[in-house]
Amino acid sequence: MTDQIPHPLSPQDCLVAVMIAVSASDEDIQTAELVKIESAVNNLPVFASYDLDRMRVISQMVFDLFSVEDGLDALFGLVRDNLPERLIETAYALACDVAAADGTLDETELRILEEIRYELNVDRLAAAAIERGSRARHLKA
Repeated sequence: MTDQIPHPLSPQDCLVAVMIAVSASDEDIQTAELVKIESAVNNLPVFASYDLDRMRVISQMVFDLFSVEDGLDALFGLVRDNLPERLIETAYALACDVAAADGTLDETELRILEEIRYELNVDRLAAAAIERGSRARHLKA
């Protein structure tokens, strides 16, 4: 029963779910994206007390939701219900960093970022600043 996801999801579970969703959105999970997710979880203060074993469980939950109709809506519902407002911009910043990790943003990734902005009600000005910062961090020489 350890694989069952207790409800509600932790705020960190929500952040991981958003990152996995962005990575999986184009059905081509890149190594650079996985490295970015792992690096965030291993290094950011918000994940200091996070149980790394939860990443596998949350990843499977996202994949399962992506395989059913309206699964993305269900995922956003879970995230909205369990992510504190103070972490909404963090979630969007992590999503942008994962999307930019492989050096390209395809149409599917741009669409899911737009959906995240809408579903989590990310302020337009804040979103632009977050996107600009992510772009600056991931530029190639």
